Amino acid sequence: MSSLCQKILRNRGFTGALVLFLVLFLGYHVLHPRGFSTAVFIQNSNESVAIAFVAMAQTVPVLMGGLDLSVGAVMTLTSCIASVVVTGTPLQMMLGMLLTLACGAGFGLMNGLIVVYGRIQPIIATLATGAIAIGLALVIRPSPGGDIDPDLNWALTNSVWDLVDTFGGNPDAAWLAPVANLPVPLLILVTVAFGVWLPFKRTVTGRTVYSIGSSESSAFMSGLPIARAKIAAFTLAGFFASCGGLYLAIQTSSGNADVTQAGAYTLNSIAAVVLGGTSLLGGIGGAIGSLIGALILRVISFYFRILSIDPLLQPLIEGMVLLVAVSLGALRTFRIKNKLELFR
Repeated sequence: MSSLCQKILRNRGFTGALVLFLVLFLGYHVLHPRGFSTAVFIQNSNESVAIAFVAMAQTVPVLMGGLDLSVGAVMTLTSCIASVVVTGTPLQMMLGMLLTLACGAGFGLMNGLIVVYGRIQPIIATLATGAIAIGLALVIRPSPGGDIDPDLNWALTNSVWDLVDTFGGNPDAAWLAPVANLPVPLLILVTVAFGVWLPFKRTVTGRTVYSIGSSESSAFMSGLPIARAKIAAFTLAGFFASCGGLYLAIQTSSGNADVTQAGAYTLNSIAAVVLGGTSLLGGIGGAIGSLIGALILRVISFYFRILSIDPLLQPLIEGMVLLVAVSLGALRTFRIKNKLELFR
């Protein structure tokens, strides 16, 4: 058997998610009145970035066999923070973006410390800290608002051509032509996913995260840094959630402490994780797969628009997709002969 076939078999969940996404995405553009155009591609990318980042944030705790119910709230909190600090001169805006990401990572670090040293189950700890995040967001933004620089908004929510043109470059340069029509939101997403997640996954800490999900007792007996891995996992989750919050603030030019939005993003992140091939039991999957799972959820919502599906039916369809996704994630339990393996 070739090495490619072996990789596909080892990553059946991710492969299935990728194929499903490609089929749905191509079908969507076939049915779309404007077909596959740069404008439609940019619009699709803008609508997908926040949920993709939150799905990646959810992935890391799930790989350890837990859930982070605060990711949507952290995204909302950092969106509100960004709406206040990402303004002024280019240097001030850069510092504001760094501060926003640091706040998200810091909140994730707090989650990790509570779980590790407070010995509280992640789902309980993050349920409480999520409420704290929403409370802080309401203090920062009692009502929606913000003052994001319009040039920054335009440059980061359009094509590479627009990005270069906005900041004084030559958008018609020959070297830029191959990528000029690519959406900047998609490039941001891919850069963070491959620049942050893949290096982390290959570290001892990253491998320990997978080991904890497979069998925490075995990881402990092997001398792996379990406490460090758990803290790092929640910190990374907070960072990814803040990436989503920062982009959402730039995209909308505002911050909004919306409780309903936070809850919806958290629930959809769980569905995206499962759709992307990550097991809710831990130890199997990855953030790239969750990114694909998030894109699948978004493409399904795109179909609602072009097929003019009754808004009253949309929650029903989304709920059925969520149910199917979680059911697929639970199939692993039926393949385990010794049920004690589920509690390792």
